[in-house]
Amino acid sequence: MKILIVEDEERVSEVLSAFLRQAGYETVCVAEGAAALEALGSDIEAVLLDLGLPDMDGLDVCRRIRGFSGVPIIVATARSHVEERIRGLHAGADDFVVKPYDVRELVARIEAVTRRTRLLPADSDEVSGVDVDGVYIDVMNRLVLVDGAAVELTPKEFDIIAVLARYPGVVVPRDRIIREVWGTDWSGFRRSLEVHVASIRRKLDRASLIATVRGVGYRLTGA
Repeated sequence: MKILIVEDEERVSEVLSAFLRQAGYETVCVAEGAAALEALGSDIEAVLLDLGLPDMDGLDVCRRIRGFSGVPIIVATARSHVEERIRGLHAGADDFVVKPYDVRELVARIEAVTRRTRLLPADSDEVSGVDVDGVYIDVMNRLVLVDGAAVELTPKEFDIIAVLARYPGVVVPRDRIIREVWGTDWSGFRRSLEVHVASIRRKLDRASLIATVRGVGYRLTGA
Protein backbone atom coordinates (compact mmCIF):
# COMPACT_ATOMS: atom_id res chain seq x y z
CA MET A 1 0.00 0.00 0.00
CA LYS A 2 1.30 3.45 -0.92
CA ILE A 3 0.55 6.39 1.36
CA LEU A 4 0.87 10.05 0.46
CA ILE A 5 2.26 12.06 3.41
CA VAL A 6 1.51 15.79 3.18
CA GLU A 7 3.61 17.41 5.90
CA ASP A 8 5.67 20.62 5.78
CA GLU A 9 7.91 19.78 8.76
CA GLU A 10 10.74 17.80 7.19
CA ARG A 11 11.79 16.01 10.38
CA VAL A 12 8.24 14.90 11.14
CA SER A 13 7.81 13.71 7.57
CA GLU A 14 11.06 11.73 7.64
CA VAL A 15 10.31 10.01 10.94
CA LEU A 16 6.75 9.17 9.96
CA SER A 17 7.81 7.88 6.56
CA ALA A 18 10.48 5.68 8.12
CA PHE A 19 8.01 4.18 10.60
CA LEU A 20 5.40 3.49 7.92
CA ARG A 21 7.98 1.87 5.65
CA GLN A 22 9.03 -0.31 8.57
CA ALA A 23 5.37 -1.27 8.97
CA GLY A 24 5.28 -2.42 5.34
CA TYR A 25 3.93 0.66 3.54
CA GLU A 26 5.36 2.60 0.64
CA THR A 27 5.38 6.36 1.13
CA VAL A 28 5.46 9.51 -0.97
CA CYS A 29 6.26 12.72 0.92
CA VAL A 30 5.39 16.28 -0.12
CA ALA A 31 5.49 19.54 1.82
CA GLU A 32 2.85 21.63 0.02
CA GLY A 33 -0.78 21.32 -0.97
CA ALA A 34 -0.15 21.91 -4.67
CA ALA A 35 2.46 19.16 -4.68
CA ALA A 36 -0.02 16.82 -2.97
CA LEU A 37 -2.59 17.36 -5.69
CA GLU A 38 0.02 16.64 -8.34
CA ALA A 39 1.32 13.54 -6.55
CA LEU A 40 -2.11 11.98 -6.02
CA GLY A 41 -2.47 9.17 -8.54
CA SER A 42 -4.34 5.90 -8.78
CA ASP A 43 -1.52 4.12 -6.93
CA ILE A 44 -2.06 6.19 -3.77
CA GLU A 45 -4.33 4.27 -1.38
CA ALA A 46 -4.41 6.68 1.57
CA VAL A 47 -3.49 10.30 2.34
CA LEU A 48 -2.11 11.57 5.64
CA LEU A 49 -2.79 15.29 5.47
CA ASP A 50 -1.43 18.02 7.75
CA LEU A 51 -3.57 21.16 7.87
CA GLY A 52 -0.79 23.69 8.45
CA LEU A 53 0.69 23.83 4.95
CA PRO A 54 2.73 26.79 3.64
CA ASP A 55 0.93 27.34 0.34
CA MET A 56 -2.75 26.63 1.13
CA ASP A 57 -5.01 25.55 3.96
CA GLY A 58 -5.08 21.80 4.43
CA LEU A 59 -8.88 21.80 4.45
CA ASP A 60 -8.87 23.30 0.96
CA VAL A 61 -6.52 20.54 -0.15
CA CYS A 62 -8.89 17.99 1.39
CA ARG A 63 -11.89 19.45 -0.45
CA ARG A 64 -10.02 19.50 -3.76
CA ILE A 65 -8.91 15.90 -3.38
CA ARG A 66 -12.43 14.84 -2.49
CA GLY A 67 -13.67 16.61 -5.62
CA PHE A 68 -12.02 14.04 -7.87
CA SER A 69 -11.00 11.10 -5.69
CA GLY A 70 -12.49 8.83 -3.05
CA VAL A 71 -9.07 7.99 -1.59
CA PRO A 72 -9.16 7.71 2.24
CA ILE A 73 -7.90 10.89 3.91
CA ILE A 74 -6.68 11.07 7.49
CA VAL A 75 -6.19 14.62 8.73
CA ALA A 76 -3.27 15.00 11.14
CA THR A 77 -2.90 18.32 12.87
CA ALA A 78 -2.00 20.14 16.06
CA ARG A 79 -5.40 21.85 15.98
CA SER A 80 -7.23 20.09 18.78
CA HIS A 81 -10.51 22.01 18.91
CA VAL A 82 -13.66 20.02 18.20
CA GLU A 83 -14.69 22.65 15.64
CA GLU A 84 -11.56 21.93 13.63
CA ARG A 85 -12.33 18.23 13.65
CA ILE A 86 -15.86 18.87 12.43
CA ARG A 87 -14.54 21.16 9.69
CA GLY A 88 -12.15 18.44 8.59
CA LEU A 89 -14.92 15.85 8.38
CA HIS A 90 -17.12 18.28 6.47
CA ALA A 91 -14.25 18.83 4.04
CA GLY A 92 -14.27 15.13 3.23
CA ALA A 93 -11.77 13.61 5.65
CA ASP A 94 -12.36 10.01 6.72
CA ASP A 95 -10.60 10.31 10.05
CA PHE A 96 -8.77 12.81 12.24
CA VAL A 97 -5.74 12.49 14.54
CA VAL A 98 -4.33 15.22 16.78
CA LYS A 99 -0.59 15.78 17.16
CA PRO A 100 1.28 14.44 18.96
CA TYR A 101 -0.19 11.03 18.18
CA ASP A 102 1.01 7.48 18.70
CA VAL A 103 2.20 6.14 15.33
CA ARG A 104 0.80 2.72 16.21
CA GLU A 105 -2.65 4.28 16.54
CA LEU A 106 -2.11 6.02 13.22
CA VAL A 107 -1.35 2.70 11.52
CA ALA A 108 -4.51 1.22 13.04
CA ARG A 109 -6.54 4.13 11.70
CA ILE A 110 -4.99 3.78 8.23
CA GLU A 111 -5.89 0.10 8.21
CA ALA A 112 -9.44 0.88 9.37
CA VAL A 113 -10.23 3.53 6.74
CA THR A 114 -8.70 1.54 3.88
CA ARG A 115 -10.54 -1.59 4.97
CA ARG A 116 -13.86 0.28 4.89
CA THR A 117 -13.27 1.82 1.47
CA ARG A 118 -12.26 -1.50 -0.06
CA LEU A 119 -15.86 -2.61 0.53
CA LEU A 120 -17.04 0.09 -1.88
CA PRO A 121 -16.68 0.32 -5.68
CA ALA A 122 -13.94 2.71 -6.79
CA ASP A 123 -16.20 4.39 -9.33
CA SER A 124 -19.27 4.58 -7.10
CA ASP A 125 -19.30 8.40 -7.01
CA GLU A 126 -19.99 8.41 -10.76
CA VAL A 127 -23.45 6.87 -10.31
CA SER A 128 -26.03 9.48 -11.35
CA GLY A 129 -29.20 7.44 -10.99
CA VAL A 130 -30.40 4.01 -9.86
CA ASP A 131 -33.67 2.21 -10.61
CA VAL A 132 -34.67 -0.38 -8.01
CA ASP A 133 -38.04 -2.11 -7.73
CA GLY A 134 -39.93 0.76 -9.37
CA VAL A 135 -38.03 3.40 -7.39
CA TYR A 136 -35.79 5.73 -9.38
CA ILE A 137 -33.19 7.66 -7.37
CA ASP A 138 -31.75 10.58 -9.32
CA VAL A 139 -28.67 11.47 -7.29
CA MET A 140 -27.61 14.42 -9.42
CA ASN A 141 -30.99 16.15 -9.37
CA ARG A 142 -31.99 15.05 -5.86
CA LEU A 143 -35.19 13.46 -7.07
CA VAL A 144 -36.94 10.22 -6.09
CA LEU A 145 -39.71 8.70 -8.22
CA VAL A 146 -41.90 5.77 -7.20
CA ASP A 147 -43.64 4.21 -10.21
CA GLY A 148 -43.05 7.51 -12.02
CA ALA A 149 -44.48 9.76 -9.29
CA ALA A 150 -42.25 12.10 -7.29
CA VAL A 151 -41.98 11.45 -3.55
CA GLU A 152 -40.91 14.23 -1.21
CA LEU A 153 -38.12 13.36 1.18
CA THR A 154 -36.46 15.60 3.73
CA PRO A 155 -32.90 16.71 2.87
CA LYS A 156 -31.39 14.23 5.34
CA GLU A 157 -33.61 11.38 4.08
CA PHE A 158 -32.51 12.06 0.52
CA ASP A 159 -28.86 12.30 1.53
CA ILE A 160 -29.10 8.86 3.13
CA ILE A 161 -30.72 7.14 0.17
CA ALA A 162 -28.30 8.94 -2.17
CA VAL A 163 -25.34 7.43 -0.31
CA LEU A 164 -26.84 3.96 -0.75
CA ALA A 165 -27.59 4.68 -4.42
CA ARG A 166 -23.95 5.58 -5.03
CA TYR A 167 -22.99 2.09 -3.85
CA PRO A 168 -25.80 -0.07 -5.32
CA GLY A 169 -25.91 -3.61 -3.98
CA VAL A 170 -23.06 -2.96 -1.54
CA VAL A 171 -23.38 -2.91 2.23
CA VAL A 172 -22.52 0.61 3.38
CA PRO A 173 -21.33 0.78 7.02
CA ARG A 174 -23.39 2.94 9.37
CA ASP A 175 -20.35 5.01 10.24
CA ARG A 176 -19.74 5.76 6.56
CA ILE A 177 -23.35 6.94 6.10
CA ILE A 178 -23.18 9.11 9.21
CA ARG A 179 -19.89 10.61 8.07
CA GLU A 180 -21.24 11.47 4.61
CA VAL A 181 -24.65 12.71 5.74
CA TRP A 182 -23.92 14.41 9.08
CA GLY A 183 -20.25 15.20 8.54
CA THR A 184 -19.12 13.49 11.74
CA ASP A 185 -18.22 10.05 13.03
CA TRP A 186 -20.11 10.48 16.32
CA SER A 187 -21.95 7.23 17.04
CA GLY A 188 -24.76 9.17 18.71
CA PHE A 189 -26.31 9.67 15.27
CA ARG A 190 -26.95 5.94 14.84
CA ARG A 191 -30.42 6.17 16.38
CA SER A 192 -31.24 9.14 14.18
CA LEU A 193 -30.08 7.15 11.15
CA GLU A 194 -32.42 4.29 12.07
CA VAL A 195 -35.37 6.70 12.38
CA HIS A 196 -34.61 8.30 9.01
CA VAL A 197 -34.31 4.91 7.28
CA ALA A 198 -37.67 3.84 8.71
CA SER A 199 -39.22 7.06 7.43
CA ILE A 200 -37.76 6.53 3.94
CA ARG A 201 -39.18 3.01 3.78
CA ARG A 202 -42.60 4.30 4.84
CA LYS A 203 -42.68 7.20 2.37
CA LEU A 204 -41.55 5.05 -0.56
CA ASP A 205 -43.88 2.19 0.43
CA ARG A 206 -41.01 -0.23 -0.15
CA ALA A 207 -40.15 -1.86 3.16
CA SER A 208 -37.58 -4.16 1.55
CA LEU A 209 -35.84 -1.48 -0.56
CA ILE A 210 -33.26 -0.77 2.14
CA ALA A 211 -31.97 -3.93 3.77
CA THR A 212 -30.51 -3.81 7.27
CA VAL A 213 -27.31 -5.81 7.66
CA ARG A 214 -27.07 -6.34 11.40
CA GLY A 215 -23.91 -5.07 12.99
CA VAL A 216 -22.69 -3.47 9.76
CA GLY A 217 -25.02 -1.06 7.98
CA TYR A 218 -27.52 -0.83 5.13
CA ARG A 219 -27.75 -2.00 1.53
CA LEU A 220 -29.95 -0.89 -1.36
CA THR A 221 -31.54 -4.17 -2.52
CA GLY A 222 -32.36 -5.25 -6.04
CA ALA A 223 -29.59 -3.11 -7.59
